[in-house]
Amino acid sequence: MKKILLLSDTHGYLDEHILRYVNQVDEVWHAGDIGHHGVTDQIAQLKPLKVVYGNIDDNTLRSEYPKDLHFECEGMRVWMTHIGGRPPRYAKGIIDLLKNNKPHIFVCGHSHILKVYFDKTQGVLYLNPGAAGIRGIHTIRTMLRFEIDQAKIKKMEVIELNSRSKT
Repeated sequence: MKKILLLSDTHGYLDEHILRYVNQVDEVWHAGDIGHHGVTDQIAQLKPLKVVYGNIDDNTLRSEYPKDLHFECEGMRVWMTHIGGRPPRYAKGIIDLLKNNKPHIFVCGHSHILKVYFDKTQGVLYLNPGAAGIRGIHTIRTMLRFEIDQAKIKKMEVIELNSRSKT
């Protein structure tokens, strides 16, 4: 069993509220728009970290992290990318890639809108944790926490942090 914290769109912002949740899990997944290395460096000192770069990330971050990350976690195939759209309006080319790769979980960020949805058409659990940073259209900072155990997702939780206007 692994406890996962999923976040995205930190845009260079990391605070004690996020770090408190980092310390409660086994692994952290960051779905892009990191902002700067300080975010990933600090998390990686505490927990194993899986990361993709986002559209605001500079060439340094893009050279360190991939655009797409395919991996397995506790018997589940995961595909993480930053810009993936949302069911049923996926970004261009995503549906073909979903059909070819057949992940159990499809993770993306970018929209700053939290969404958890099982897409029956594609047979995939879509996860977008919203935005954990303080820049963007969102009013509440959000993340997701869940467990993967024997190829099953359990204890899915939406974590609402303070509003983006507060530090």
